[in-house]
Amino acid sequence: MKPRIRHITFDCTGEPYELARFWSELLGHPISDEDKPGDPEVLIEFPNGAPGLLFVSVEEGKTTKNRIHFDLQPTGRTRSEEVERAVSLGARVLTDRTLPNGRGWVVMADPEGNEFCVERGELDPVRDPVQDRVED
Repeated sequence: MKPRIRHITFDCTGEPYELARFWSELLGHPISDEDKPGDPEVLIEFPNGAPGLLFVSVEEGKTTKNRIHFDLQPTGRTRSEEVERAVSLGARVLTDRTLPNGRGWVVMADPEGNEFCVERGELDPVRDPVQDRVED
């Protein structure tokens, strides 16, 4: 028998419901009907037994870079469009590591400072590296 990952947990120094709302809107999955503003724990539920995202109130703030984070691939939009959408929801851009050939990612932080990356989206053009070379 093997354990399964039930939740991926985020520690929150602010209101767990507000951070859950950010991630719910960003990822398009609902907050549990059992949770409400002011609760010390708030869950975003995913279908088909996928691990939920659990937001838990804690006293101590974040002090270092995350050792684990999400890499998000936009569907139905470009990386730039997804970054703009995340910013409109309360995220901020930390570093843009987009390469000239379109590969790479943008490092972002949610409203509590938890890092995540936005990769090339489904609608971003795929560039031929041979065409990107400068010929002598």
